[in-house]
Amino acid sequence: MGMELKAGFSSEVDCFTRNSWDSLIEGFDDGNIYQTWSYETVRSGEKKVSHLLLKLKEEPVALAQVRIVRVPFTNVGVAYLRWGPLWRRHGSTKDMGIFEQAIRALRNEYACKRKLVIRIMPFLFNDNSEAFEPILKQEGFERLSVEGSQRTLLVGLDKTLDELRKGLDQKWRNRLNFAKKKGLEIVEGQDDGLFAQFIEMYDEMHARKRFVKMTDVHQYRAMQSELPDSLKLRISIAYLEGKPAAGIVCSRIGDLGICLFAATSDAGLSTQGSYLLQWKTLGWLKESGAKWYDLAGINPEANPGTYRFKSGFCGKNGKDVHYLGTYVSHENSVADRVVRMANFTRIQYRKSRRIVNELVYVPNGKDKQRKTG
Repeated sequence: MGMELKAGFSSEVDCFTRNSWDSLIEGFDDGNIYQTWSYETVRSGEKKVSHLLLKLKEEPVALAQVRIVRVPFTNVGVAYLRWGPLWRRHGSTKDMGIFEQAIRALRNEYACKRKLVIRIMPFLFNDNSEAFEPILKQEGFERLSVEGSQRTLLVGLDKTLDELRKGLDQKWRNRLNFAKKKGLEIVEGQDDGLFAQFIEMYDEMHARKRFVKMTDVHQYRAMQSELPDSLKLRISIAYLEGKPAAGIVCSRIGDLGICLFAATSDAGLSTQGSYLLQWKTLGWLKESGAKWYDLAGINPEANPGTYRFKSGFCGKNGKDVHYLGTYVSHENSVADRVVRMANFTRIQYRKSRRIVNELVYVPNGKDKQRKTG
């Protein structure tokens, strides 16, 4: 059973255009790439995406973009919400009551009305858990412990650039100084030509490292062509003697910047260009008004090299946090069990891909020689 929204609150569902939705996102400090119209429609198609707007006295105060998926060979459906709902209006004070009513409206629409299992991954971190977990529980959501919670580093941008530089790890700062002396040319922009060059470099890096791709960079290129200029991704490439040496794809919406992809070409390995690009990106984010730079996940055990790079960059300027996690609500326990089983299978498949990759490849990209009896 759903709960009525408090007096003054109302919701609207699926009555938006691409332009009207993206325009709304720009008004939220917690706006992010995962809630843009293009992100889900490129990945899933418009028919599998739903949009909800919460109003207070006819003024927009929260919104959420949801991806709807049917479990194969069943009549069970799931509504996935990533990094939402958005509820921190630009220029307004944080109102936990708005978050509460947004969660209630989501459950009313997708779990109660449409009989879907709804899973949300709020754009929140574990240092907010004491404030938000009671609300989620009160509104009929429980935390999924099976998935754990992803870990990341957040670099604070409230200090001056000089203070931020002093806060870098000493070895990281030394490599930054080295990169500055290599004569690299930095080109930054939003056009498709830069994205194409980045993907070529990214594919070259994949051939060298043989990591498992969990995110499709080509989908982000397709999103870029549909995003309005104000929400487009920023591509930065460092060139050595006219050839790409390193690149970054970054998003900045609201008060957060996030590094979505990074790559280094074979020729750029000796330049330390990635250090210079990250530093330049940090400066751009600070200048554009961002408050935090999310380094997009860390895993010290599975990827120690990347962890050392990111932790050195974060240095004394940020914090090591976990995302709050994934929360689920439903009106049908059988449907929930079906979804849990399907999700468990998906997680195991991803793990098996990583294991196979580790067995077959070594870091330099050459196939391991496997002994036979």
